[in-house]
Amino acid sequence: MTFHHKDNRIKPFNSYSGYFMAKYGKRFRKIPVDGSFNCPNRDGTKGKGGCIYCSNEAFSPAYCRENEDISVQLTNGLRFNAGKYRDETFNIAYFQSYTNTYSSLKDLKIKYGKALSTPGISGIAISTRPDCLEEEVMDYLAMLSESYYVVVEIGIESCFNSTLEKMNRRHDFETTLHTLEELRHRKLMVCGHIVLGFPGESDEMILEEATVLSRLPLQILKIHQLQILKNTAMAEWYRLNPDDFRLFSKEEYIDLIISFLERLNPVIYIERLVAEVPPRYLEVSPWQNTPVESIIQQIENTMIARNTWQGRLSES
Repeated sequence: MTFHHKDNRIKPFNSYSGYFMAKYGKRFRKIPVDGSFNCPNRDGTKGKGGCIYCSNEAFSPAYCRENEDISVQLTNGLRFNAGKYRDETFNIAYFQSYTNTYSSLKDLKIKYGKALSTPGISGIAISTRPDCLEEEVMDYLAMLSESYYVVVEIGIESCFNSTLEKMNRRHDFETTLHTLEELRHRKLMVCGHIVLGFPGESDEMILEEATVLSRLPLQILKIHQLQILKNTAMAEWYRLNPDDFRLFSKEEYIDLIISFLERLNPVIYIERLVAEVPPRYLEVSPWQNTPVESIIQQIENTMIARNTWQGRLSES
């Protein structure tokens, strides 16, 4: 099986960019915005300190400033990204920092409304936790999706409760399953976020996750390798007990992600295969700052050379 990419090249996996180009005739571009949200795992509602690997600073662009007007941030983001593509883009406001449904419905309506009323913005993507979506919020998002492009990004992170507990997530996988079913019932487009390589997870466990995820009501998947970021509890853990961690070499990760994709339902769109943050935020850099684009190209080339593709070994 092969899939068409955004520029009509054939790819061995089902790329989200290819889907977007086929459906809308444009590239998609996500413009991050800081909605000044908190997180129940930081403010004491569920816990303190947050997930042990989390550092919002590492992936927030300079123009995203907490408490700054949402429209101003997005306008600055559009200006910052202007000229990167010669053709027209479909711009999505990306509520990325912390838990972007963790507020009153009234506040969410104001913030999402400001984003969608910003000139040049055509949709929203909302990153959140599976335990922070009230029914009234999901109903509102379903209503919005009738007029705008709306994606709900759920931090699944791991399918194993033992890992979620170690990472101080303060929710279990059963909560994720329940929330995904509620979103499916409302016909909302859902992107799952998963991290590969948490301490204690073997290759066999990671490949099992591909099978589990294949059965879930996900339209999109973002896959990250584990990165140990400075000034996090995980960085302290790594400094004290580095042998607890398996940091993939590029070759190991390429082999693993290909095996993962082979077992993944082919109808799921792949938005991301590799994570990247500025090197100054990394506690350890096993890939020596190799560009993400280079690694993705190696994944694609290796899959083609092996005559394999997403879903080749899928049970779905």
